[in-house]
Amino acid sequence: MRESSVQMIPRKILAFALIAGATLAAGCGGKSSQPQSATVEVGVITLRPQNVEITTRLPGRTTAYRVAEVRPQVTGIIQKRLFVEGSEVKEGQQLFQIDPASYRAALSAAEAALVRAEARLVSARLLEERYAPLIATKVVSQQDYDNAVAARAQAEADVAVAKAQIESARINLVYTKVLSPISGRIGRALVTEGALVTSGQEEPLALVQQLDPIYVDIVQSSAEMLRLQRQLETGELRKDDKNQAEVTLTLEDGTEYARRGRLQFSEVSVDPGTGSVVLRAVFPNPERKLLPGMFVRAQLVQGTRSEALLVPQRGVTRNPQGQATVMLVGEDNKVVQRVVQADRAIGDQWLITEGVSAGERVILDGLQKIRPGIEVRTVPAAEETAREALAEAQPEAVSR
Repeated sequence: MRESSVQMIPRKILAFALIAGATLAAGCGGKSSQPQSATVEVGVITLRPQNVEITTRLPGRTTAYRVAEVRPQVTGIIQKRLFVEGSEVKEGQQLFQIDPASYRAALSAAEAALVRAEARLVSARLLEERYAPLIATKVVSQQDYDNAVAARAQAEADVAVAKAQIESARINLVYTKVLSPISGRIGRALVTEGALVTSGQEEPLALVQQLDPIYVDIVQSSAEMLRLQRQLETGELRKDDKNQAEVTLTLEDGTEYARRGRLQFSEVSVDPGTGSVVLRAVFPNPERKLLPGMFVRAQLVQGTRSEALLVPQRGVTRNPQGQATVMLVGEDNKVVQRVVQADRAIGDQWLITEGVSAGERVILDGLQKIRPGIEVRTVPAAEETAREALAEAQPEAVSR
């Protein structure tokens, strides 16, 4: 009885192994008989050539259109300040009053000197007229007559000097009224009433700045400038008819400045320390929203590229070498990976200058499910659908 029980144990193990093997074989056979997975669906956009404005974002600083340092032209004591600090002043408006008493006295003295000089001139002229008929009869000597002529000439010169002194004294008296040389916004007063100021002093009394319009100085690298010039020469970029680039601004808080400016000129030399040049643009500033010294970012329209190809940024990836790549759908509906040259970002798209051509289909949706060489089924991506809808609504519009 014990022997038969021992013999049954291996038989049970053998039976269990046979059943497990049969079950595994049936499972493998069932898996191999299942149908293959369906073709992957991807969203694509068809590349179409279009005209694209080439813009560059560059840092810049605002600069007053005109700056005038108000300085005294005569020496004296400041009696009054006649403006409100931070207000708008007009050209010729009086800003300060310097004590005029000494200059009034100088003017009076010069006027008295003129009266005396004119009296001497009358006397000298009469003497010369009296001697003139007597010289022929030898009643007076030639020397006396010559002295009379010289005295009249000297008296005339004294009158001219006295008149010049009057004019100088009158100018100095006018200069006691310190006027604004330009229209603009005046800052704080740098002197107070009772301060002694001198003619030609280094320290200004105040600063007046014209803020409308206002300059924006933009810094651009010399390498970028050379590349731009080369593209214009080869025809890759085109200027507008006015040959003046339009400029827009983004302020320090990220908001867009509502008014547009125009590029005026660029520096004629390159800064050896930074390798950059300064471009100057002028902007209208009637609300005085732009103040001198503000940091801004300028968007400069450098030209127009015709027959440009744009690919949404989400359709461009980087390979391990750092090269830009796109996934394309070939004629046989198989995926092809291609290295491209992404020149610059324009909005949410890349400007592609090499690697693709018009009419090719770039994959935007489903990139995570594909690899080069597999067959896919294509549907229009959201960007393609939106572009077609825009074309139907506005046939004459050029999509971007």
